[in-house]
Amino acid sequence: MDRLQSLTAFTRVVEAGSFARAAERLDMSVSAVSRHVSDLEGHLGARLLNRTTRRLSMTESGQAFYERCVQLLADLEEAEEAVSASAVVPRGTLRITASMSFGAGYLAPAIAEFQRRHPKLRFDIELSDRAVDLVDERIDLAIRIGDIGSQALIGRRIGIAQMVCCAAPGYLARHEAPRTPADLASHACLTYEYSSGGNLWRFTDAAKHSHDVHVTGIAHANNGAMLAALAVAGVGITLEPDFIVAPDVRAGRLVRLLPGYAPPAISINAAYPSRRHLSAKVRAFIDFLVARFERDPPWRLADLAVSPPRGSTRTRSAGRRNAS
Repeated sequence: MDRLQSLTAFTRVVEAGSFARAAERLDMSVSAVSRHVSDLEGHLGARLLNRTTRRLSMTESGQAFYERCVQLLADLEEAEEAVSASAVVPRGTLRITASMSFGAGYLAPAIAEFQRRHPKLRFDIELSDRAVDLVDERIDLAIRIGDIGSQALIGRRIGIAQMVCCAAPGYLARHEAPRTPADLASHACLTYEYSSGGNLWRFTDAAKHSHDVHVTGIAHANNGAMLAALAVAGVGITLEPDFIVAPDVRAGRLVRLLPGYAPPAISINAAYPSRRHLSAKVRAFIDFLVARFERDPPWRLADLAVSPPRGSTRTRSAGRRNAS
């Protein structure tokens, strides 16, 4: 029995949730993956997985063994990278998580270009607006909007997003446009699930005075693209990052409001586990994203002044935790 390959097969089956998906990721046959897991169970003298036609689950022994396998394989990968050519040349698989809107709109083209430069590198990508646990789910890198989350993570800013308060021309034809942030309290607003301020929207005027207002949500969602679509449909006013609403603003489907008041700017950060050796593939990809997004991000609205957020890369979002 190739014990290392069996350990790898077992962990991939657990992570993929099925033998078929694990086989696809490992570029092996389903029968080969199943045989590796069976050989491992025979070697250990313990059942690791409960198999039925509908469901795959770990036994108690399997759960404990899986946790040790994850750590063992991660340590082995780091050791290999430290002494091999991959310490210089990005290779292997880069596991990334990002929010749905930023991932599909801006991360995908970046990955395509980076992969052309480094053809030995493969990508495993999860798009989710939830805060994925990088250590438990063996993710190399997360792209986080605002707060990077756990204190066990290290973050580096790769760009800046500006929050934009806007509404559709159709909505404004039926309702008088707000002149001050306080006016928003009487409007139908669209609120975001993962906003760190809840329904409190923050603005700053030219004199640097703060203007905070509690808004009433006519619609509430856990995805910013959904809220932007509702705004375009004339449902209400939204406060969204420019990387989501910039295309609609440029096309005239949304109109920016409150020109004398600036919503906060927020950092877009690349975050990775602090305990992990920073491999060549992670380091190179972060450097690439900084060069691509930090100075002239493609989502920036040309006539919108942006003030960089204060503080270190471990920045707390002034309106979002891990935005859409």
